[in-house]
Amino acid sequence: MHSLPTSKLGFFFSDHHRWLLHHIQQRLRNHADAEDTVGDTFYQMLVARVDPDSIEQPRAYLSTIARRLIYDRHRRRKLELTYLERLSTLPEALAPSPEEQLQLIQALVAIDRALDGLPVVVKATFLYSQLDGLSYVAISHKLGLSERTVSRYMKQALRQCYLSELSP
Repeated sequence: MHSLPTSKLGFFFSDHHRWLLHHIQQRLRNHADAEDTVGDTFYQMLVARVDPDSIEQPRAYLSTIARRLIYDRHRRRKLELTYLERLSTLPEALAPSPEEQLQLIQALVAIDRALDGLPVVVKATFLYSQLDGLSYVAISHKLGLSERTVSRYMKQALRQCYLSELSP
């Protein structure tokens, strides 16, 4: 009973793998990243338990998943580079170890993922508060907002973080 969806997915994979790899490689210009993205695309399909026969336009479906994964990959790299640039300004004695850097990058990516979809000003409010330790008053001056708006934005961001923890 369980082998039928797996075999269907296997045929779906063999029918579309080469096309998807070529499609992604044109965008990324990096074979290793393209291979990773193809694997992640089919993995997303597998965990979503989508019946390949129910997909009317397989290439559009796959390219949509792949485009989202590529966007996530670029966003993560941009976040990592920004963090590493900021780290390079610290005195060496204060710089975190490579293990701590990895943990911090993973935490930043998780925060970014949790705040995804919120307006930039809401994200900025949250980050100024939680990462920079600014008070609501300081954030309101920095962003030109009222303290009440800062408080509302913080509630919105915290709610989003809480809800992201509940989703699988």
